[in-house]
Parts: sequence; structure tokens; C-alpha cells
Amino acid sequence: MSKSNQEKRCVLRPDKKGVWWDIALYVPTVIFLLSIAFQLWYTPSQNWSYLLVFAATFFFLVGANRIFKSRLLLLSSSPIAIGANKHRVRLELSGGSKVDLVKNVRYFPDFSGKSFGLTGMDLAGKKQQYIFLRGQFSDEAEYKELREFLRIFA
Repeated sequence: MSKSNQEKRCVLRPDKKGVWWDIALYVPTVIFLLSIAFQLWYTPSQNWSYLLVFAATFFFLVGANRIFKSRLLLLSSSPIAIGANKHRVRLELSGGSKVDLVKNVRYFPDFSGKSFGLTGMDLAGKKQQYIFLRGQFSDEAEYKELREFLRIFA
């Protein structure tokens, strides 16, 4: 974390330990929903199968997005660095672009201290939302220092 002109900056890294946690969470859920849906397909409750397949597809997409965007930082919209000062939060994305959150910036910590969210309007007036996980930071001290700094946006 660098301190130049009262700016906090962190470079994020893939959270490989968290990937295994997400796989352990989402894969059994999707398999369970699909297996129940297939069992109900040949019964009079066939309409429930559609709902369960929809739910399985939803959980699959949410899990894939969480793993590829938040955990592994592979998508072009994944933040790979975060810099913040009193006036804005700048996010560098893996696609090479930068997003400045300059208006209505809000910081949302979770109660367990394992993640936090940031929302705000970028320079084009578009609302942006990002979630940052503790495993993305190089060490615990860097994570806590950034969380403390971002409290100015709470």
C-alpha cells in the first residue's frame, strides 16, 4: 500500500484458496438442484423441474461469475488494483481500463470482516458495484488499512 498525496493503493491478487471454497459451495448446490429436477421430471410435479433447473442455472452463473471475476480476476471487468483518496476511488481493471468512482461513493463492510463492497457513480454517470475479498490482498495488514481508510465513504 503506497501513501502518496494521501492516497491508499493496493494491488490485488487471485484468491486461490477462496476458489476452492466457492467450488465446495456452488458445485454441490447445482448438482443437488439438477438431480431433484431430473427426479421430478417424470412425475406429475414436472412443473417444479423447470423451477429447479432455473435455480440451478442461476446458481451456476452466479458461482462462475464469483470465481472468474472476484476470485481469479480473469474477466476484463475484474479490478486488479484499487486506489482511494478523500474524493474518489480509482479501480484498475484487468482489461486495461480504469474506473473512477467519484459520486455517491459508498463503502459497505460485512460483519465478519472477510469482504467489503464499494458502489458509486463513475465519470460517465453509470453506477458501478464491486466486491473485494480478504484473500485478494497481499496481507491482512494491507486489507485492514484499506478498510479503515474507506470508512470515510460509509
